[in-house]
Amino acid sequence: MTDSTSIALVTGGNSGIGKCVAELLARDGCNVAVLDHERTEQSGCVLDRIQSIGQEACHLKADVRKDHEVRAAVATLLDRWGQIDILVNCAGIVRDQVIWKMNDDQWRDVIDVDLTGVFQCCRAVAPTMRTAKSGSIVNISSINGMRGKFGQTNYSAAKAGVIGLTKALARELARCNVTVNAVAPGLIETPILDGMSEEALSAAVAEILLGRPGQVEDVGELVSFLCSDRARFITGEVIRVDGGQYI
Repeated sequence: MTDSTSIALVTGGNSGIGKCVAELLARDGCNVAVLDHERTEQSGCVLDRIQSIGQEACHLKADVRKDHEVRAAVATLLDRWGQIDILVNCAGIVRDQVIWKMNDDQWRDVIDVDLTGVFQCCRAVAPTMRTAKSGSIVNISSINGMRGKFGQTNYSAAKAGVIGLTKALARELARCNVTVNAVAPGLIETPILDGMSEEALSAAVAEILLGRPGQVEDVGELVSFLCSDRARFITGEVIRVDGGQYI
């Protein structure tokens, strides 16, 4: 949202939706920093892809659950490129279990990554966007944060929290010309599906009016739009990408 090359920070950018978002933002002309808890072979592939598009790329190692690591990563990025125009929070995990069998670690791990991680990244980036008086933040929620899902009290609670956080932050940053929106995917073909049983996957697909899971590009293209000047008058929204699964 600046006249110069925009700088985008994408969490969870090693794979899945985050990887797609990072590559699409590079296609849109952004230099992209990919933040993840470790650097893997996939990280190198993402960076190579961004650079092959003609944009600069870097990897930032940080655990979004740890405030000091997030703040250090943001400081490193600001030292390198001087600004952060776009933040997309894609980092997320699942630890599915019915509540009477869910242990404390399963609850805390999901809340800490999927909700607290979003909070900490937004908090770390907000000051530079307020100073610049421009910016876009997109948080990845889920339709299960809107409707709930059997076996996902932790995940549904975290993703519902992301929606509340998004709406409150949109109010706080609007005066600084910063937009804040959430995207709520349904069933999308990502590595998370690898952990689903065939029965659970079939049941989820049966809910979808279009009769198939979505692709990461279906989510990524919406994120790309929300991060662009074409969406400059959209803030505080939660937009579903689910093929009609929520209906």
